[in-house]
Amino acid sequence: MRGYVLRRTLLAVVQCLVVLVAVFAVGTLLPGDTADVLRGEHGTPEQVAALRSQLGLDEPALSRFVHWLAGLAGGDLGTSLTTGLPVGDDMARRVGATLLLGVPALALVTLLAPLLGTACGLREGSRMDRVLNATAVLLHAVPEFVLALLLVASVSLAAGLLPATAVGMDTAALQAQPSVLVLPVAVLTARHLCDLARQIRVGVAAERHGPVAGHLRLLGMRERTVVLRHVLPNAMGPAAQQYARCVEGLLGGAVLVEAVFGFRGLGGGFVEAVENRDLPQVQAYALLFTGTAVVVNLLGDLVAHRLAPRREVMA
Repeated sequence: MRGYVLRRTLLAVVQCLVVLVAVFAVGTLLPGDTADVLRGEHGTPEQVAALRSQLGLDEPALSRFVHWLAGLAGGDLGTSLTTGLPVGDDMARRVGATLLLGVPALALVTLLAPLLGTACGLREGSRMDRVLNATAVLLHAVPEFVLALLLVASVSLAAGLLPATAVGMDTAALQAQPSVLVLPVAVLTARHLCDLARQIRVGVAAERHGPVAGHLRLLGMRERTVVLRHVLPNAMGPAAQQYARCVEGLLGGAVLVEAVFGFRGLGGGFVEAVENRDLPQVQAYALLFTGTAVVVNLLGDLVAHRLAPRREVMA
C-alpha cells in the first residue's frame, strides 16, 4: 500500500506540472496579452509597448514561467496583471461563493446517490430503476449550460418561482437570500447524482447475483446480512472512484454554472482571467482545479484499492 501511495503521489505531481506547462504555453501562444486588453482598441502601439514593459510581458516567456514557479515554491501565487493585487487574495474572496454552490451539491450527491443506487440495484427492472436509467441518459445528452438555461427560462422567467441570477451579490448577500442558490445547485447536482447512483446500482446488482452472495445464502445467511456485509462493501470500491470523478466534475461544472448565473466565485474568476489574458491568474486557477482533481482522484483510487486490493504484476 505504501508503494502504491508513493507512485500515485509522484504521478500526481507530474500531472500538475504538465498542466501548468500546457496552460502557460497556450496562454503565451494566444494572440494578444494583458496590455492589449487593458489599453483596448484606442491604445496606441507606444502605449501598449510601455504597458507591456511595465507589466514585465516583454521578458522571455521561459523566464517569466520560472519566476512564477519560484514564487509558487514559496507559497506566492503571483500578482494579477490587471488589478496589481495578489492572486491569492482575489481567490480567497471568491472561494466563499463557490463553496455555497459546491458544498450543498456534494452533500446531496453523497446522501442521495447511495440510497438511489442501492434501491435500484436491489430491485432491478423496477419503475425506479427504469426512471433512474432514463434520467441519466437524458442528462448526459444535455450539457450543463443548456440545462441551466432551460431551468432559468422555465422556473424563473416563465413561472417566476426562483431568482434567475446572482449578479452583483457577494457571499453575504447569497447567504441572506438562499433561494438564489437553488437552480445552480440543482444543475450541479443532477448529472453527478445520476452517474454515481448508476455506478452503485451496477455494483450492487452484480454482487447480489454473484457466486459469493449465492454461496452465503446456501449457508443460511439472511439476505439482509448478505447485502450489508458483502454486497454493499464490494460495490463501493468502483463507486469510490466514480465519487472522486463527481467531485472533480462539480468543480469543473462550477465554471459554467457560475458564468450562467452570474456568481462571483472561482469559476467566474477563472473566466475573467482568461478574458483579460491575465496569465498569473490563469495559472493559479489551473493549479487549483488540477490539484483538486488530482487529489480527489488519488483519494478515490486509494479507497478503491483498500476496499478491493489488487496485486500489481511486475513485467
